[in-house]
Amino acid sequence: MSAEDLTTTPSGIARRKFLLGAGALGAGVVLAGCTSNETSAAASTGAAASGSGSGNEALGQKFALGFSAPAADHGWIAAITNNAKTTAAQYSDIDFKATEGTNDVNQQISQVETLISQKVGVLIILPFDGKALTAIGRKAMDAGIPVINLDRIFDSDLAYRLHLAGDNYGMGVAAGTYIAKTLKEKGVGPDAAKIGEIAGIPSLPLTVDRSKGFADALKAGGYKVTNSVPAAFTVESGSTAATQMLQAAPHLDAVWNHDDDQGIGVLAAIQQANRKEFFMVGGAGSKEAMDHIKAGDSVLQATVTYSPSMSSSAVKLSRLIAANKGMADLAEADVPKRIILSSATVTKDNVDKYLPTGFPST
Repeated sequence: MSAEDLTTTPSGIARRKFLLGAGALGAGVVLAGCTSNETSAAASTGAAASGSGSGNEALGQKFALGFSAPAADHGWIAAITNNAKTTAAQYSDIDFKATEGTNDVNQQISQVETLISQKVGVLIILPFDGKALTAIGRKAMDAGIPVINLDRIFDSDLAYRLHLAGDNYGMGVAAGTYIAKTLKEKGVGPDAAKIGEIAGIPSLPLTVDRSKGFADALKAGGYKVTNSVPAAFTVESGSTAATQMLQAAPHLDAVWNHDDDQGIGVLAAIQQANRKEFFMVGGAGSKEAMDHIKAGDSVLQATVTYSPSMSSSAVKLSRLIAANKGMADLAEADVPKRIILSSATVTKDNVDKYLPTGFPST
């Protein structure tokens, strides 16, 4: 595995995960994990090439950091934007230039065009549609502006310097693994189990990846989804989808809901129907979901993370890219090409560890 590609494709449940080094990104961001701090010859070489953790945090030459993301009309997207702004404000060597969030693809392209014309030093782009914004990412790269493609990936490797994202397939694997294990512990076998899935927008690649990971993990345990309905990452769609599922399935043993924002509506529908015979796993890691898990006051028993702290990491990594530095915990002199964050399973046993990363739903 090369230093330029630290991710794998979702071809199986056993997947290598790259965990961002806390030394490289500083103590201010809560991440999925950290690399070893043990001293080795390789680590010493890396320190000589790219500096220590404190060297990565040291102020450098000031540069303009462009930022473009969709409209903050969803708790997770709002957290992405807020985290980027907050982290950028911590560094006097960053001149942060954020566009107004939009769900209009043409408007986002126009906004990025403006940032390119302003000759920003680095661009962070979370595209509303990765395929539609590939050309503008390529234009920035051709103009000598490194692009950090956040989350939804462009169609071409030539359109970005770094792709930083959560693990959608891994979310499904985490949810499916937890559900299969819990059902077995409860004595509910594969032949009898009724498992529901409330997905996101079915046309999105991220939804497809999440569903595939979920199905693969369940299959490994001998289980399968028996009821599946789509939603649209909104409270209203979550309520509608959950109502539809509950009416179609008079009994359920477990449910995975892909998104904690739509989960507000899902939980409301479950409460209204007075259904308590099953347990549910959420997705993304909102504060509301974690509060329910900690209190034990609903069917929501766990959630699997897709943390918006990735935008804070993108800002910190932009400083290294702008200064031609590497990550302090790696031997290589440059920031990798791809970083995929792991998806953690949050339960009542470990919820306090993850609460600081919880984001408020809209």
